[in-house]
Amino acid sequence: MENVEEFAKKHCVLLLRHRESGTNIDISLGILPFEEEAVEHSRLYQVSSLSIRLPTPEDLIILKAVAHRPLDMSDIKAIIESHPDLDTQRIETWVRQFADGLEMPELWGDIAELLGKSGDD
Repeated sequence: MENVEEFAKKHCVLLLRHRESGTNIDISLGILPFEEEAVEHSRLYQVSSLSIRLPTPEDLIILKAVAHRPLDMSDIKAIIESHPDLDTQRIETWVRQFADGLEMPELWGDIAELLGKSGDD
């Protein structure tokens, strides 16, 4: 990307790439109440000499539900399968709010299906 700073200011997202692995990293520059709450709920992990805060599985599902790309939906399915004790109420509350605000009811319907719930619950 040619003008990373301009993109970050416009979209409130900083796009990075880990050189060694080629992994893309998107850093959201939180401005929404959900984003502030997600930072508060995040967990601190130590990897060698690096300390990093990562979102809870629930908050990662919410973020990916809003992005709603095929890869995000696949990631959500994997997160659900590897975390059987998810706080599904938190997921539902936030995804429904985003679905309403974005006028995209399929956001919750698709996630509800992956969670084994009815979209009308």
